[in-house]
This record gives sequence, C-alpha cells and structure tokens, in this order.
Amino acid sequence: MRNTPAFHIRDLPVYGRAILSPMDGYSDLPFRSLCRELGSAMSYTEFIKVEDILERRGYVEEKLAYTEAERPVVFQLYGHDPDKIVEAALRVRERDPDVIDINMGCPAKSISNRGAGVGLMRTPHKIAEIFSRLSRVLDIPLTGKIRLGWDEHSRNYLEVARIVEDNGGQLLAVHARTKAQGYRGQADWDAIAEIVDALSIPVIGNGDVSTVADIARIRAHTGCVAAMIGRAAMSNPWIFRGLDRQEVPPEMVRQTMLRHLELNVNFYGPQRGLVLFRKFATRYLAPYRLPRPVRQRLLTCTQPDQFTALLDAIVQGGTNMALKTA
Repeated sequence: MRNTPAFHIRDLPVYGRAILSPMDGYSDLPFRSLCRELGSAMSYTEFIKVEDILERRGYVEEKLAYTEAERPVVFQLYGHDPDKIVEAALRVRERDPDVIDINMGCPAKSISNRGAGVGLMRTPHKIAEIFSRLSRVLDIPLTGKIRLGWDEHSRNYLEVARIVEDNGGQLLAVHARTKAQGYRGQADWDAIAEIVDALSIPVIGNGDVSTVADIARIRAHTGCVAAMIGRAAMSNPWIFRGLDRQEVPPEMVRQTMLRHLELNVNFYGPQRGLVLFRKFATRYLAPYRLPRPVRQRLLTCTQPDQFTALLDAIVQGGTNMALKTA
C-alpha cells in the first residue's frame, strides 16, 4: 500500500495505479476482494441495471454487497432514462458507497441498442442531464466510464468527456475502443491522451493493459492517473501485486485459488460458490501442462473440500504444473 495517494477523486484519496475493471459476471464481491487484497486500488461493482434497483431490489442484493476492506467502493449503474438513473442512484446512496459511476461503455447489443451503456454516447444531451442532476443531489463523487464512440464515424469521446466534466463528473475512465470494435483490434491510447489533455479531472486508461509493463506504458503514453485492467486480470490477478503471469510460482497459484474459493464459498455457499469459481479456476490453470484427466477431475469436483484436496495433491505431490511452452 502506498503511503501517499496516487490521485484523488474530488476529496477521496486513491492509493494505487492499477484498478480492476468492472466486468459483468466476473467482478463480483469475491473476485473484487481478492484483487483488492493483491493490490487493486479500488473496487468497482459489476454494472447494475437501474430498473433492477427500483423494481427488483432482492435481485441486486449480491451485486450491491461489499466489504469494508474493499473501499474505495464504486457502484456502477447503467440505464437510459435520466429520471430512473437519478432515482436509482439516490436509492443505492443509502448503502454508503464511496463513488457512483455511470456506465457509458458497455457494447453489448441488448444494452447499447436500448440507449444504455455506450448507447448513451449517441445522446450527449442525456449525458449532460444525467450528470448535471446527479451532481446536484449526490454528496459523494460522481464518475463515468466511456468508450471512444459508437463506431469509427462517430468517435465523439472528446465531446462526451467535456460534458461529463462540465456537469459535475469527478473522474472519467476510458476504454480506448469503439462500440463497433468490441474487444477486437488495438486500443487507441492516443485518444486517451487527447482526453487527458482536454480535462482537469483524473482520467483512467483502459484497453490493452495485459502486463505490468503495460501499466507504466499506458500512463507514460497518455498521462492517465491509473490503468484499468479487465480481461488480463481474470487469469492473472497477481498483476495487481506487480507480477506477470509467468512469474507466479505454482504454490502462489495454489494459495490464491484456495483463497478465491474460500471467498466464493463464504459469499455464495458451498455448491454455488464452487460452481461459480470454476470459470476462474479454468483461467488460473490454463498456462499449465496438466494431464487432461487430472484437469477434468479438478474442474468437475462437486464439493469444495474435494477441490482443495485434489489441488493440494497436484501442487505438492509433484503433478506436472510446468508452464506450457509456445
């Protein structure tokens, strides 16, 4: 942990330059907590639909849950109706997050085609209304996350970035791809640098940050205050500890997997916790030349204790956990 803040979101200090990205289905409380323990500087929830907050309160309980150790905690909301966004933000404010963030970057068709996520970037006047109204009624920082625009012909990131700042936004995270790109192609770090030059609020850079060196590279290239890491962190949460995947020894992998499984079981219960952990376990084990039958037994365990015992036997009993070679 740094002794001095890396940057501030208004008056909120943030101690670190690498942050786990909000990811639907992945940045749940257990994985966020794990990454926070390893050094992620903030905890963003999975994005939460404002209609679910207003109409299905029980449904969103898991997504709104967090631990004190995760702070600063950011609740990320998405929607297209300014009235509902404001009402939902005021409702979740009662749960005492440190920041409320508006998602303007999700490229999923089911969301963006309805005008939410990156679809909001097609209606800058709505963004202005949402941020203006929220900044007047919230007593905690308000932030946003955007892409570069809908496609190469409508890259309106500078317009939207200025609207966010001019209407009370205190930080902007930028995924340097368009909606049309999805997660393909190269992220345009030059666009992030343009936004940094245009704004006085902090900017977080997102896109093509896969190694520890990339964190320093994106900051040097763009001037952003921190790097946001998404897909790379799913298989290498140790990046928040300053380690690239090939630098992580098998024993550390074992300890982290068992810690992640413990967090999952404590939060979701034994059976569901193990099932939801499997998608992470697959990624943690991907670099190794494990025999197929051993890998299959591990990933089809039905009880957490079975998984733990077999993983211990694999790592401590000498089963080949050498890294795959190209």
